[in-house]
Amino acid sequence: MKGFKRILYWLKPYTGRLTSIVVLNVFSIGFSIFSLTLLAPFLMLLFDKMPLVLEKPDLILTSDAVIQTFYYYTSYIITHYGKEQALLFISGLVFVAFILKNGFNYWANWLLVPARNGVVKDMRDQLYHSILILPVSFFSSQKKGDIISRCMSDVQEVEVMILRSLQQIFREPLTILLYLICLFFISVKLTFFVLVLLPVGGAIIGLISRKLRKRSLDAKNQMGGLLSMIEESISGLRVIKAFNAIWSAEKVFRKRNKKYTKLMIKIYRKVDLSSPMSEFLGTILVMIIMIYGGSMVLSGENNLTAELFITYIALFSQIINPAKTISVASYNFRKGMSSLDRIDWILNADERITEIENPKRMEHFKTDIVFDQVSFAYDTENVLKDINIKLEKGKTYAICGHSGAGKTTFTDLLLRFYEVSNGEIRIDGTPIKELAIYDLRNLFGIVTQDTVLFNDTVFNNIAFGKPETAEKKVIEVAEISNSMEFINEMPEGLYTNIGDRGVKLSGGQRQRLSIARALLKNPPVLILDEATSALDTESEQLVQDALNHVLSDRTAIIIAHRLSTIKKADLILVFDGGRIVETGNHQELVEKDGIYRKMLEMQSAFEIDA
Repeated sequence: MKGFKRILYWLKPYTGRLTSIVVLNVFSIGFSIFSLTLLAPFLMLLFDKMPLVLEKPDLILTSDAVIQTFYYYTSYIITHYGKEQALLFISGLVFVAFILKNGFNYWANWLLVPARNGVVKDMRDQLYHSILILPVSFFSSQKKGDIISRCMSDVQEVEVMILRSLQQIFREPLTILLYLICLFFISVKLTFFVLVLLPVGGAIIGLISRKLRKRSLDAKNQMGGLLSMIEESISGLRVIKAFNAIWSAEKVFRKRNKKYTKLMIKIYRKVDLSSPMSEFLGTILVMIIMIYGGSMVLSGENNLTAELFITYIALFSQIINPAKTISVASYNFRKGMSSLDRIDWILNADERITEIENPKRMEHFKTDIVFDQVSFAYDTENVLKDINIKLEKGKTYAICGHSGAGKTTFTDLLLRFYEVSNGEIRIDGTPIKELAIYDLRNLFGIVTQDTVLFNDTVFNNIAFGKPETAEKKVIEVAEISNSMEFINEMPEGLYTNIGDRGVKLSGGQRQRLSIARALLKNPPVLILDEATSALDTESEQLVQDALNHVLSDRTAIIIAHRLSTIKKADLILVFDGGRIVETGNHQELVEKDGIYRKMLEMQSAFEIDA
């Protein structure tokens, strides 16, 4: 029931459409029942047992009154036109009833298709939104392949296993209910007997399907692992080949794939058991009813005639298929619920960077950024401890230190990629938690060592986030970042596709495009996270020239690996063990003879040896 409520949440926007579907299904089922109830008078007329009713009976809601009314009109046709015309009349009613039944059924399906696909669209929209707003820390411990599997494969599984069963979920219980009501009209005693038998079959099917959901969840998790391995193998293909690890990687994949296949075989065998099992149980029920009902006909009990009993059997046979469909839908529902669990895991993740109600707006950076007793920890591991520093507008600040000292985390906290564990960060005196996230991040531009470009054109990568930007402006920032020289050599210039993550470009070219993108944003604060550390000397010089253009009259925070690039910084912050242990300009830190000077001497010695 809880799982069904979760599905109803997604169906809520389509309530009106689903209500119409239920109404149309009622009409479809009604005409189906009507066509089958004509079987009794058809048989009675065929075997010359039709009682002539010459006086029109009062129409009340009882089985006898309905039957007598139908006999009255049939008798009228017999007495005025003959039995052959009466047979044609009954056959015509059956034909019209079947036409209307199938017409209403198709109409219901026609309305259901947009609802079914709309739910899938809504799920993917919300999943993508969640991916974009979840903090970076959420993904640091997750496999990308598993996240992709949840967004694509699991959503598709919900559509296949749950939403495609919506017609059965809405229609079949209603079908059974209406047919049972009709059966009560024919024989109350026999129908009560049927109601005692039906739950027994349901209980047997329930026992078989109980473990299906858990196994399906295990299968989804294993599929996520397979996708992650494929994604990692594509990204690290050069390393796999270089280390002759193709056989080793393939062996691991084959082992995981074999385990997944075995689990899927068990799942599908259990699912496939639902149809023959329900059909077998349905056959047993029919046989029991034939024996019990037949004895009632022979004894003349409850005025149950042979014709009515045959009609009863025909009506009951129409319950078997819906019951069978419900059992299959139950299997599919349980299997699909495992996918819904995995989807909800992302949608309900509580590690969100949330915005306060009515946040403050900030369009300009005016005076300073203050870190006040700021500490941060990943889970229980402290990364930053008691950071106290004021960054004034218009100055260049450099951050250096050994790997893992907390340099990048320092800037990530500024943009609220993570939330501080203790303390407070203020911009122009306002805590960043009180600012609109959009306004906060609009104050910063970032250029990283691991340049992130998209499988798109040069133009769209530079104008990322600002697709309405004029071509003239894109060319202008490309000129400043020293990018136009190589852009002009491309087959389609600005509109050349640069491939996945900019694979068609060199490292220096990718970095210059990244600088152009940051420059187009024109942020008051620019963060450079080891932007030149992975480049060769020539590329570094071109990028450094571009950065010199960008940094003029702008507040800059530079995370530096090569200390020679930060000698002109107004203030250098030396990190060690998550703390700021030294501050000063280049000359002051050299004279202190501390960590900074030792790092500088080690790099100088390394460069001389090289």
